[in-house]
Amino acid sequence: MKAPAFLLLLLAALPSQAADMSEDALWQKLRGGGVTVLMRHATTVPGIGDPPGFKLDQCPTQRNLSERGRADARAVGAAFQRHQVTPGAVWSSRWCRCLDTARLAFGRVQPEPSLDSMFEDDAGASSAKLRDLRARLAARTETTPLVLVTHDVNIRALTGQSLAQGEMVLLTQRDGKLAVLGRLPVPAAEKAAP
Repeated sequence: MKAPAFLLLLLAALPSQAADMSEDALWQKLRGGGVTVLMRHATTVPGIGDPPGFKLDQCPTQRNLSERGRADARAVGAAFQRHQVTPGAVWSSRWCRCLDTARLAFGRVQPEPSLDSMFEDDAGASSAKLRDLRARLAARTETTPLVLVTHDVNIRALTGQSLAQGEMVLLTQRDGKLAVLGRLPVPAAEKAAP
């Protein structure tokens, strides 16, 4: 039985999978440049999607970060500092949980519509977002690490990877396609001094 043509195109568009690298090796790759960090927003209050009446420009109408999520986001930023990695740019979905994750981790963020949640998008809208994001990544000439904060559904569509909240997958461009280098877990939040 033949696979549908769209399925073959989707599989061809997924990034190639690399051998798992150690966390130390991944941080070293980040310091070396030319790496994109794709991060799922940090831990939220329980739920899936957003409540009825959701409005993009009104955070109280959305599912937002929990206290643990805010601590996890700060721990990500501390891990980048500890490993002496400074992102050249931080792009984020315009959802508050993503923007807050980026701000708490890195202190700055550029809202990026191509990273907005595809949870309720139809196939055409999802494809358009992925095309736009891939084109922006391919056109990027800076070698400093780029951090993208987005949603699980977007990460799965772009990489085939399913990440826990706050987890990161590292990507590089190879032969015009995204290649997965490996995954970094949510760093342990540092304990406050007694």
